[in-house]
Amino acid sequence: MDCVQIQMKSEPSIFQRTELLLGQEALQRMASKHVILFGVGGVGSWCAESLVRSGIHHLTIVDSDLVCTSNINRQLMATTLTVGRAKVEVLRERLMAINPNADIVALQRVFNEQTAASFRLDSYDYVIDAIDSLRDKALLILMATELGVGFYSSMGAAMKLDPTHIRVAEFRKVQGDPLARSLRKRFKHDGRCPQRPFMCVYSDELTGSRGPDDTHTSDNDAGLAKAHVCGTVVHITAIFGFTLAALVVQDIKRNGD
Repeated sequence: MDCVQIQMKSEPSIFQRTELLLGQEALQRMASKHVILFGVGGVGSWCAESLVRSGIHHLTIVDSDLVCTSNINRQLMATTLTVGRAKVEVLRERLMAINPNADIVALQRVFNEQTAASFRLDSYDYVIDAIDSLRDKALLILMATELGVGFYSSMGAAMKLDPTHIRVAEFRKVQGDPLARSLRKRFKHDGRCPQRPFMCVYSDELTGSRGPDDTHTSDNDAGLAKAHVCGTVVHITAIFGFTLAALVVQDIKRNGD
């Protein structure tokens, strides 16, 4: 028994390689930050995994959906064994298996006008938007940019195939992305705009779904309730998610230097 305990104590930290790159102080700062992530689908699920593997200890994940068969091609926690379970609960189990000491809060709830105030966005250091619904996404952007929290948003990852087109830019400078264009139209129509600049992950690749479930609508109609069905592949959604996580990690490192 004593030998087993000695071996366990001598094992390197799971964040040893991260510490070699970022330094101990940055790793400690990451462990102290509180992050809330809205949407844990094709983009958000990979973002959550990257955050926890990078050293974020306090993470709240928000999504109201259940795992379904159509999620399996691109969502981290979606397998034939998890169909029918709450996405946030399955993802939390995986994240806790990565770091049992992490503080992972899973909220199976929707973010909308009725529930927005209950999330207390000002209590977090970082807010990450991976929401599908145009209406709810616009609301989160407006609320988060009124606060002093770090905020990053994913634009549309559907109907993309070439990862070399994935970019990071300030929202007003995003080009070639239909979702960003729809959001700007909505803000203009409603007479409300984001109160400060914020960075987005997007792709300027323009392609189209070719499968039998293609129900693409116009930009004016897109995402009023739930995003329309479009073709999506994992290597694109995962890179979007990893890039969102990278923006958080880089900001923590940069603000401590």
